[in-house]
Amino acid sequence: MNKGRSGESLERKTARWGWFFVAPGVLFFSAFSLYPILNAFWTSFFNKKLLSLKPPKFIGLDNYGKVLSSPDFWNSVGATAIFAAGAFVPMFLLSLLFAVLVTSRTRWRRGIQMALYSPAVLSSVVAALIWLLMFDPRGLANQMANALMRTPGIDHKWLADATMVRISTIVVYVWKYVGYFTILFVTGIGKIPQSVNEAAVIDGANAFQRFFRITLPLLKPTTVLVSVMILIQCLKTFSTQYLFTQRGAPLGPINVLTLNIYNTALRDQNLGRASVMAVLLFAFMLLLSWTQIRFSRSGELES
Repeated sequence: MNKGRSGESLERKTARWGWFFVAPGVLFFSAFSLYPILNAFWTSFFNKKLLSLKPPKFIGLDNYGKVLSSPDFWNSVGATAIFAAGAFVPMFLLSLLFAVLVTSRTRWRRGIQMALYSPAVLSSVVAALIWLLMFDPRGLANQMANALMRTPGIDHKWLADATMVRISTIVVYVWKYVGYFTILFVTGIGKIPQSVNEAAVIDGANAFQRFFRITLPLLKPTTVLVSVMILIQCLKTFSTQYLFTQRGAPLGPINVLTLNIYNTALRDQNLGRASVMAVLLFAFMLLLSWTQIRFSRSGELES
């Protein structure tokens, strides 16, 4: 064992300095992530009002029973599921397609990646405001739809019709985040050994065979990671739905869980029920994260 002048081992010094550098991150996580999670779980057992001066009353699992039997909660679950499913498929397929196109090019690769990633840099509020202008009856969305469908002067009611407002929120989310997940796929493709593709080319495999039989199977850890991250990102959606409803869009079709939590806590001032929905949403996200870790580890063991 290596010891310094004071007789302290080098390993203990390294461990102490390691804790010193990790401590700010641990404190930040504890203050802004762990404490709110534990506080929400604790509050879910109380009848707590937002502006009430009375001490909260412990009611056990009553909040859970009322939330799970509430049609409004299940409508939010349905709205969240529809949004997540509607955004997941195009976001996953487009990000994979763009990643393949980017990695297959030798020129303008950085420029294409920057162009795809630039919407992800914008805040969700700014992205929603941009698309609110486009979804205006006189905006670009109607003009482009009418040009493609050859229906001049038709208002497609992007923010008025129940189906169209769902499509509108999905379009905003796909536009904003597809570049971010494209970069993840580009990184995963870049980790595949070039020698594997070169051997396949020598054996006479065409581009489609190399993609489906080499690239896609070797992308399994990245595919699982991106899939789970897309689902979690979709479950956390809030700003787009909130701003759209503030501009007159119907609440029911896009009343996702996060928006319902916000309205229950601030509009209805019922922190107990809002905490129940937050805990249930967190538990589902935790399950998705555990699934991603388990699949990633099984992929590493198989490889």
